[in-house]
Amino acid sequence: MAKYSDPVCKLCRREGEKLFLKGERCLTDKCAFSRREYAPGVHGRSEQFRHRRESDFARQLRAKQKARRVYGVLERQFRRYYVESLKRRGLTGLNLLQVLESRLDNVIYRLGFAQSRAQARQLVNHGHFLVNGRRTTVPSLLVKVGDKIQVREGSRGRDYFKQLPSSIKQDVPLWLQRDLTTLSAAILRLPERSEIDGNLEEQLIVEYYSR
Repeated sequence: MAKYSDPVCKLCRREGEKLFLKGERCLTDKCAFSRREYAPGVHGRSEQFRHRRESDFARQLRAKQKARRVYGVLERQFRRYYVESLKRRGLTGLNLLQVLESRLDNVIYRLGFAQSRAQARQLVNHGHFLVNGRRTTVPSLLVKVGDKIQVREGSRGRDYFKQLPSSIKQDVPLWLQRDLTTLSAAILRLPERSEIDGNLEEQLIVEYYSR
């Protein structure tokens, strides 16, 4: 399985904003973006690079790259999600974001069971979660409305999951239902646009792939 293995802080610097790819570390002084708020590379600090005029294609590309990096998806898989969203009824851009939100690793992150999507992917890879009673190690699994997710019985004795109920700070989205007592959750519906990151520009992504 292909994955991005370079420093993720470079991705935030390239997009010019925090993507919170490292969870709580992004809120501390250790965050690389806070110390170097310029794009990586030899031209990152140059005024010409910072204030250059972007073409329509550049804006579309940046919107696509940003969405890919937020959800931790490589190009080939991202394009497959776009093709799938074309086949669904409704707005293609919203369909694409709903597909990305339906990834198991993202759902684990949204539930607060992980501080970042990267950590959620690792937890899923290690087989700590059950989906509809079956153990899965596939972070890209697309969950559906009505699916049940829970921490595996054999994993609940680990210190991480013992401390999880008291350490979770974020509220659960309305399209999910969470039970901290049993460390389980259910998919109630697909998320609405207002419940998804407002900084993502899905229309520019659609324009990019529609060229």
